Amino acid sequence: MKKYVLKAGSTSLDSLVSIECDTPQVKPHEVLIRVHACSLNFRDQAVVTGNYFGGVLTEDTVPLSDGAGEVAAVGDEVTEFKVGDRVAGLFFQNWHDGPPNPTAGPALGAAGCDGMLAEYVCLPEAGVTKIPETLSYEEAATLPCAGVTAWNALMCGRRPIKAGDCVCVLGTGGVSMIGLGIAHAAGAHVVVTSSSDEKLERAKKLGAAAGVNYKSTPEWGPAVAAASNRGGADVVVEVGGAGTLAQSMQAVNFNGEIALIGVLTREGDTTPHPLMLKGASIRGIFVGNKAMAEDLAAAIDVNGMKPAIDKVFPYEDAAEAFRHQQTGAFGKVVIKI
Repeated sequence: MKKYVLKAGSTSLDSLVSIECDTPQVKPHEVLIRVHACSLNFRDQAVVTGNYFGGVLTEDTVPLSDGAGEVAAVGDEVTEFKVGDRVAGLFFQNWHDGPPNPTAGPALGAAGCDGMLAEYVCLPEAGVTKIPETLSYEEAATLPCAGVTAWNALMCGRRPIKAGDCVCVLGTGGVSMIGLGIAHAAGAHVVVTSSSDEKLERAKKLGAAAGVNYKSTPEWGPAVAAASNRGGADVVVEVGGAGTLAQSMQAVNFNGEIALIGVLTREGDTTPHPLMLKGASIRGIFVGNKAMAEDLAAAIDVNGMKPAIDKVFPYEDAAEAFRHQQTGAFGKVVIKI
């Protein structure tokens, strides 16, 4: 089989190489997955450059947390899956239900845990989940990190979003566009921010009710509130980080919630006083658990949601997929294996 590895000490894509190795053999509680597609997240770029949690890789590591495929073999003690099942790996291998906890890891595709960018991957039965029946492998490969993160942000906070609520998603990347799909299916009024009017128009075709260009409107928080149907966003899907948080606090509604996801920007005004005046809150989001992945899959099948895919690259062009994502893709970038 073939697989990609990031060489120990990686600080750039020069360390991403494809190698040949033996196909892994399943142990009693493991599932062998023939991977058909993987997708990229911002987190994967940080792993490449040595800027992810844990720093520079100390050993060769298969990258990418997100991959989908079919079960090729199962261990003797596996009961949940059978050969031919369509599945994906879970971002956190040990987080199955309940709130965040210190034993959720390991997380696929980073230090200490090989990821999905390979022809075959062996995972513990508990670290695997079935994918939506209505999605292709390429579409399903977008879900383990970005999809579950968006579901957690919108459906697992103080209360799940419902028809008539307002949701603000920042930008048009993977988490935000899947979040748009979830919120639109729930009947929410969705406001999207972007630096591109063209991307805002594309988002409206996917169900966004309004868009705000943060390049032409630097104080975009009040503009989002004005574009809302409720005077503010009941949930802000905050993928920007410290540099956008102050504006998100202006955008959020009274009693609303900012789902804090991103670390794209590290510097900015994070004074929380605007939350106090509105009775609003910030909730930290770090992907989610298996139960969330299962609920997301069910919602996708019931509602006919389709993740936005910017471009699909062949296995041989994996490095180009990384570079393309860096340009600001609309939705997800996928590698077909």
